[in-house]
Amino acid sequence: MHTSPAASAASTPLKRLALHSTSTCAAQASAYGKCIVATYTDVRKDSCKAEFDKFRACLRTAVR
Repeated sequence: MHTSPAASAASTPLKRLALHSTSTCAAQASAYGKCIVATYTDVRKDSCKAEFDKFRACLRTAVR
């Protein structure tokens, strides 16, 4: 009995994380990435904390 590629692709936590970070949470990932790009020359702790927190919350919800 074979499983479908989609089912096996998300069979490990790391694979589920990768899947959701590029699909389910794409908007939050994009916002976080844009913030990083905008501030990379003057990096400060927590400069993109709000964006990261939204991305993290989305991933935690999606991966469960």
